[in-house]
Amino acid sequence: MNYTEFQVTLNVPPLLEDAMVDCLLAIDSDGFSSLNVNAHTTNHEQMSLLEQVSGRQKMIRFEMYVKPSQLQPLMTHLKQTMHGAGIQYWVLPVLERGTI
Repeated sequence: MNYTEFQVTLNVPPLLEDAMVDCLLAIDSDGFSSLNVNAHTTNHEQMSLLEQVSGRQKMIRFEMYVKPSQLQPLMTHLKQTMHGAGIQYWVLPVLERGTI
């Protein structure tokens, strides 16, 4: 199936919020959204002791929609500029999007 759009989701450590905003503003896109989230994971390597005890890690989630032609350049840009930052990401095809 050919998709006309993808949703890219990034969970970013709070200390990198401004850097991610700058990074995403530098690319060609229709914009993005961000929100505070609690990430829950069994991988405790990047969690503080308090986060390990509470079972959650505060993160900033960025979400954006991109066209197929924008996806690979975006991911390449992020992997180069944010390498080793511990950013979790996923990409999903968008079945439908609009305004109600």
